Amino acid sequence: MGALQGIRVLDLSRVLAGPWCGQVLADLGAEVIKIERPKVGDDTRMWGPPWMLDQQGRATRESGYYQSANRNKSSVAIDMATQDGQRLLQHMVKTADIVIENFKAGSLKKYGLDYETLKHINPKLIYCSITGFGQDGPRAEEPGYDFIIQGMSGLMSITGEKEGELGASSQKVGVAVVDIQTGLYATIAIQAALISRQQTGVGQYIDMSLLDVQVAGLANQGIAPQRMGNHHPNIVPYQTFKAQDKEFILACGNDKQFKDLCIAIGKPELLDQSNYLRNQDRVKYRQELVALLSEYFLSNTAKHWVDAIHAVKVPVGVINSVADALDEPQIQYRKMVVNIPHTDNPDFNVIGSPIKMTGTPVEYRNAPPRLGEHTKAILEEFCSDDELLQLKQQGVIEGIGL
Repeated sequence: MGALQGIRVLDLSRVLAGPWCGQVLADLGAEVIKIERPKVGDDTRMWGPPWMLDQQGRATRESGYYQSANRNKSSVAIDMATQDGQRLLQHMVKTADIVIENFKAGSLKKYGLDYETLKHINPKLIYCSITGFGQDGPRAEEPGYDFIIQGMSGLMSITGEKEGELGASSQKVGVAVVDIQTGLYATIAIQAALISRQQTGVGQYIDMSLLDVQVAGLANQGIAPQRMGNHHPNIVPYQTFKAQDKEFILACGNDKQFKDLCIAIGKPELLDQSNYLRNQDRVKYRQELVALLSEYFLSNTAKHWVDAIHAVKVPVGVINSVADALDEPQIQYRKMVVNIPHTDNPDFNVIGSPIKMTGTPVEYRNAPPRLGEHTKAILEEFCSDDELLQLKQQGVIEGIGL
């Protein structure tokens, strides 16, 4: 039994931030009903390659992007632009605990699917809106995209090679980190609202902004930090180094670790130089120490150095490709790659949840759904067979088996 079993979520969101929130809730046991546009579905259904492969290794029309954020959900295809679709969704809201949506601020009001309308239908409803800039303020009506927010929030100003180095420029993070963080913050807010509802008996509105989230996610950065590339502003050596074959990461966090490092790599003579004994001095003489280590590490392979340094418990690691990371024994032991049989491929594997709980563990019940896969099964709770047929003929709903 999942921790959120018995909680019903209507997920009206698409792309990543909202769907990521919905997937976490689904992993924790909630019933998540993904509402999608007929014929088209979530935008990311067509964001390939990569496409999911079938058992014969052939590309399907199920994108890897969509698969990454929609497991454990049901897919119901309803055209919310129609009055019949709006009435149907309002009917479904009576049985829902949570609504997640990421439309532009205020745009669902014309459909009667905004919080002010729906809370009168279901006062216990928890309604989470996810937008680029929030529901108010001078940019509230603008759409928000992860890449733009990474730039506006200051994140990109501290990501990339050090200012002044050849080819140095601001860089975005390789993953849509703002969307992911926003999905996680939204999950936290929703669960807090569920706890509050137990005491008050009423739901509430949650206003999540990508820009707010990433500004909060700057965490321990000061007012005017500088780009440092893979260097640490306050600790040396704490960066990447090139070996004969590839790069590795060394994170020497204190003076004892530096002493152990010097002995492990066969450079004990560094300890005879007072400039390197204390971290504050190593920061001061960073350039000469890093140059010395950089030249020395080119004399052997990354595995040689990582094994030697790891043996004395100084933090160190190779820079893996994604494929290499998934092959790491620790990742495999922690079951971070899981099989969820899909209609098109029974051997379909996905990245697992990092949430490990003893009493209510995450369960992998269903592969990411095909468009409208559960329309009939879900809507039978709300409509007769004749009504479903009529709605299908009118183009209001779409689904497999209808």
